[in-house]
Amino acid sequence: MTELTETLELKLVEPNTHKHRKLCETKRAYQDALEAAFTANCTAQSAANDVVINYDLSGYAKNALKKYVPQLCGGSYDAKELHDDHPVRFTNEGPKLDHKPQNAIEWYVKIPHHDDYHLWLPAQPNPEQREWLEALHAGDAKMGECRLFDRDGEWYFHIVATRDVEERETSSAETPIGVDIGEASLLTVCHRDERGSPTAPNLWNDEGKQVRQLRETYFTATRRLQKRGSERIAESYGDELWRHIDHILHTVTSEVVTYAEQFENPVLVLEDLTHIRENMDYGAFMNRRLHGWGFAKMHAQIRYKAAEKGIRVETVNPAHTSKMCHRCGEQGYRPKQATFKCSNSGCWVSEYQADVNAALNIADRYLSGESHSREYTSGDDSAEEGGRLTVPQDSQADADTQQETLGTYAS
Repeated sequence: MTELTETLELKLVEPNTHKHRKLCETKRAYQDALEAAFTANCTAQSAANDVVINYDLSGYAKNALKKYVPQLCGGSYDAKELHDDHPVRFTNEGPKLDHKPQNAIEWYVKIPHHDDYHLWLPAQPNPEQREWLEALHAGDAKMGECRLFDRDGEWYFHIVATRDVEERETSSAETPIGVDIGEASLLTVCHRDERGSPTAPNLWNDEGKQVRQLRETYFTATRRLQKRGSERIAESYGDELWRHIDHILHTVTSEVVTYAEQFENPVLVLEDLTHIRENMDYGAFMNRRLHGWGFAKMHAQIRYKAAEKGIRVETVNPAHTSKMCHRCGEQGYRPKQATFKCSNSGCWVSEYQADVNAALNIADRYLSGESHSREYTSGDDSAEEGGRLTVPQDSQADADTQQETLGTYAS
C-alpha cells in the first residue's frame, strides 16, 4: 500500500456580515495567541497550553497551536511575520464536511469559532480535486490538519487529506474499458478481447431508472411544498432523497471498479466532460435534467476508487461517441434511447445496443492514442444524445421548479 497526501482547497462563498465578523474574530484571536506563545518562547506543548488557554478560541485551534508553536520556537522567525501571514489551524476533530448535491453550491464546511459555537459556510472546491473531496466525504480518505486563510478579504479553507492506495503490478498489455455515463443506463462498461471482439458488457439500467424516479419525485414534491410555503420541510425531504441517490451512485461506481479488477492491467476510460455544462442548451426541460445529473460526481468517485485499487483512469474527447458505429466508424443515429443504427449499408452492425456502442467507442478512442483533455468545442454530442432521447420527459410544471437554491447552510 502507498499513502497519498493532498491539500484540498475550498473557497468560502461570500460569507454574510455576521459570519464574516466571526471569521475575523477567530483570525484575530488565533494570531494574538500565536504571537503571545511565540514571544514566550514556548518550546513544549505544556508551555504553549498555559498561554493559548486564555484566548477565545475553539479547543481544535488551541490544540493545533500547542503542536505548532514548539516547532517554530528556536528558529529565525519574527513574531510580527507570524502574526500577519500564518493561517488559522485546526486539528481534524473539529471541521466537518457536508454535501448537498441538489443545491447550486454542493459543499459546506463547518468551521469552529469557539467551543460552543461553529460556522457552517458554503464552499467551492478546486474542481480538479473533486475526487479527493468525494473520498473524504465517503470516509475513504482521512482528514488531517485544516487551515483557514484570509486573502485580501476572500476566505479559503484547506484540508490535508490522506488515503492508502494499492500498488498494482503492470504489464505491457493493457485492457481499456470504456465507461459511458447516461440516464437510461446509469453506467455502461465494455471492452474488447484479444481478438478485438466486444466482450462482457455490463449495464446498470435499474439504477438509472431508480435515480430518474427519485429526481422526478424530488422536483415535483419540492415544488408543491414550496408553493405551500413549507421551505424547511422541502429541504429536509430533498436531503433524504439525495442521500438515497448518493448511495446508489457510490454503489454503482464501486461495482464499476470491481468489474475492472477482473482484467489484466485494466484502464478505465471516461469521456472528458470538462465543458459539458457550458455546452448545454437543449431547452428548459432537458437543461434542468442534465444540469442536475451527476456527471462530475460519478467521474470523481470512479477516479478515487480506482486509485485505491491501483487502476489507472484516462479521459478522451467525447465528440460523437454516441453517434459513431464502433465497427465501421460511420455516423449512425438512435431511433430510441437504447438503440443505435449504423447508416453504412455494408456494415454488419445494422442495429446495436446504444450505450454499449458508445462505451466501445470510448475505449477505442484511448487505444487510438487520443487520451487527451478535451478541447472546448461546440461539437459535443454526448449530453444531447443522452438527453434528447430520454423518457419520460418532464412536465411543464416540473420544469418551472427552481433548482438552484443555496440551502440551509447558506444563510
